[in-house]
Amino acid sequence: MKRMTFDRDRGQALVEFALVLPLLILILVGILDGGRLIYAYHTANNAAREGGRQAIVDQTLAHVQERAAQHAVALGIDPADIGVDYRQPDDPENAGSCNGALGTNAIYGCLAVVQVDYSYEAATPILGALIGPITVTGEVRFPVEFNCQEPTHPACPVGQ
Repeated sequence: MKRMTFDRDRGQALVEFALVLPLLILILVGILDGGRLIYAYHTANNAAREGGRQAIVDQTLAHVQERAAQHAVALGIDPADIGVDYRQPDDPENAGSCNGALGTNAIYGCLAVVQVDYSYEAATPILGALIGPITVTGEVRFPVEFNCQEPTHPACPVGQ
């Protein structure tokens, strides 16, 4: 009669796998969360760039914010949360405002500054608790090329 023997190595491998599996899953999900963070960074920068392109030819605030929000794909950014400002180019910190020159020819030479902020939160609760929310900011500064602001100029090039 054949005697039954238990293979102790199989049980040991199962225990080791059970100990390592959560770490492997955490690393995999961390890589996915890192990819989402990179996507959010590039999307916020692209949205700011598109809003800046709109701001240099059409200084209507609603048009600039809508254009930037349309290009913030899947981030769910509200157009009202997109910052648009016009600043003096010769100021090192660009703190001097050109907002009073909107709708006049004095706007030429000013910098259109568009800023898109997004609060990134990791999808994994463990990683989210470790790193917390991260603010991703996209900002561009382009010189104004065309003087157009509604309702002063009703034919502003919206979306071009």
